[in-house]
Amino acid sequence: MLFDTHCHLNDPELLDDLDKYVNNALAANVKKMLVVGYDYSSSKKAVEIAEKYNFIYASVGIHPCELLKATKEDYENLNTLLLNPKVVALGEVGLDYYWKDVDKKVQQEYFEYFIKLSKKYKKPLVIHSREAIEDTYEILKKNEEYLTTGVMHCYSSSLEMAKKFIDLGFYISLGGPVTFKNAKEPKRVVANIPLDKLLVETDSPYLAPHPYRGQKNEPAFVKIIVENIAQLLNKSYEEIADVTYNNAIKFFGVKND
Repeated sequence: MLFDTHCHLNDPELLDDLDKYVNNALAANVKKMLVVGYDYSSSKKAVEIAEKYNFIYASVGIHPCELLKATKEDYENLNTLLLNPKVVALGEVGLDYYWKDVDKKVQQEYFEYFIKLSKKYKKPLVIHSREAIEDTYEILKKNEEYLTTGVMHCYSSSLEMAKKFIDLGFYISLGGPVTFKNAKEPKRVVANIPLDKLLVETDSPYLAPHPYRGQKNEPAFVKIIVENIAQLLNKSYEEIADVTYNNAIKFFGVKND
């Protein structure tokens, strides 16, 4: 069984044919999926999708590049969404210095706010970090008293930093890039972190794995990611599928049914 721990079925590219992509995933033995919000509207849609399918769950949050577009009411309504039993995580939230849409200081202040909010609602964090890995770690470390647990979504930084996040109680999630031939660091990470801290994801419709790189991604492709990780670790597909599935069940605190 497989668990896609980060997908965007709430994205228009997948939402317009939702049942098709859900059925494709089920056919690939993807038994559970987490739909992740990136602003209030997409978070609300993630919850609606999770309520439609009993094997799909939602994570709600505001992406660092969307912070200033959100209204006061959006932040208030996000608190309401966090009370929904199908919402099992808070995210994606974090830091993104690549696009420079939002001032770094503003991003850092909101990141601290979300860290504290995760403790209030007892929800694990789904963290987006792009070209900001050191600051991401420093802010988490600074707010360690508020941490429950969390996952570094679509991790692409160094093994050394991965170990620091694991020391904070975090999980490392790998997606399509681990299958790319030139992706040396993700391959190094997966080969050297504890298996009980590994999650897998598609981040669909983005970052499709090889041989679909550059095409539309979908939750069914998490099977390809697990196959590649199994090959890298010289382990069976079944073992990696079982380990990552059970890790996700534990991490999100959902029923194994």
